[in-house]
Amino acid sequence: MKGSDATKLEKVIGDLLLEKKLTFGTAESCTGGLIAKRITDIPGSSKYFLGSVVAYDNSIKEKVLEVKEDTLAKYGAVSEETALEMAHGVKKLLNADIALASTGIAGPGGGTESKPVGLVYISLVGQNINICNKYSFSGTRDEIRWRSAVCALNLLKRSLETI
Repeated sequence: MKGSDATKLEKVIGDLLLEKKLTFGTAESCTGGLIAKRITDIPGSSKYFLGSVVAYDNSIKEKVLEVKEDTLAKYGAVSEETALEMAHGVKKLLNADIALASTGIAGPGGGTESKPVGLVYISLVGQNINICNKYSFSGTRDEIRWRSAVCALNLLKRSLETI
């Protein structure tokens, strides 16, 4: 995103979190820490950003984020159910006010007919928020990951504006 820090999405989010005195954390799979990286690019983000779990492997989703084995078996790692459990798990783990999670298939491989490359779920929980959005992106692996991070940050910003 071009512009000064004052106009960056990440800066706006930080200002909103500070204004509302809220803490925040992430659980990332397909974005591989990109959301956390963008948030921590802003100086002073330690005042509201607690941390992130990059849970690429299902065992980390289960052991660290407490995603149920049954959820993974029934719905898969790339699902609304898993995304929501990831967000709830990292919220609990970090004792955060709000938590964001991403899971999806960035490609170029790994897609199936029912879950194609570009399928991404982004969830946000906390402060009476419990939502998960489904996205279908096209492009390269990097483009899918970037678009996922942008959508996640936009979801967070819009939600913070309504709290």
